[in-house]
Amino acid sequence: MNVRHLEILAPGPLTTVQDLGRPGWAHLGVTTSGAADTGSLTLANRLLGNPEDSAALEITLGGLRARIHSRGPDGAPAVLYLALTGAPCPVRLDGGSAGMNAPLAVTDGQLLELGPPASGLRTYLAVRGGLDVPPVLGSRSADLLSGLGPPPLTAGDTVPVAPATGAMPGVDLAPCAVPPREFTLRVVPGPRDDWFDEASRRALYRERWEATSRSNRVGVRLDGPALVRAGDDELPAEGMVRGALQVPPNGRPILFLADHPVTGGYPVIGVVHADDLPLAGQMPPGAAVRFRRYGARRSPR
Repeated sequence: MNVRHLEILAPGPLTTVQDLGRPGWAHLGVTTSGAADTGSLTLANRLLGNPEDSAALEITLGGLRARIHSRGPDGAPAVLYLALTGAPCPVRLDGGSAGMNAPLAVTDGQLLELGPPASGLRTYLAVRGGLDVPPVLGSRSADLLSGLGPPPLTAGDTVPVAPATGAMPGVDLAPCAVPPREFTLRVVPGPRDDWFDEASRRALYRERWEATSRSNRVGVRLDGPALVRAGDDELPAEGMVRGALQVPPNGRPILFLADHPVTGGYPVIGVVHADDLPLAGQMPPGAAVRFRRYGARRSPR
């Protein structure tokens, strides 16, 4: 019988199983969740010939140590292919250096270790065949807000690997840009930008913001000038989307990420362009952030 799994010796600050999420359940209060940096997840899977939505590990700030277990039907050690993408970090295999953004052949008993990333926040580890944890509502993703899906990994966990399907793509390296020191994100104004005074609407795009240490997969909490409302009205709860810049009473925006709530009662001054959301998922604490206005405002109050 084939044996293929990862034994987690140390998970680092946070390691979860993620795929492309569970869309279509917002009416039941369940957000899509999934990988914070979908581009890095899908690249890791493509390097291995996996379907793009195969489950992989999302590793926050490195620190993962995992033992490879891979044996064929005869019990002999068998080769397993991995791919690491996203935030670039030191990779050690049995103490020797290994690379990222390329298929990596490993075998039974080898030790994989990841150091802290030099830039960015989240590194993705895909395995040929995909991770075979039980799906919940059609997804293997961990949703840290609702608790759906597998819990964050802890030392001693084993993560099974599904059988591989299809051929390897024959790609030896995928050139990738390194996450920047200062992040620039395009923002579509609205739907509630008219709830803020003119100076605050200008400040959103003119000022330099900073991602705080209180950020997580739910959202990036930003520090900068307080955005001031134009009036004293209050909103009823309304739907929220990934990328929404919601402004609570303290005036400092929260950029909602993968595990955001499906509703919220604070005004949304703008929404980050969908193509920039994978980059937003790589913003570490302390990162500088600038917003660039994109297109027309969405709708009046």
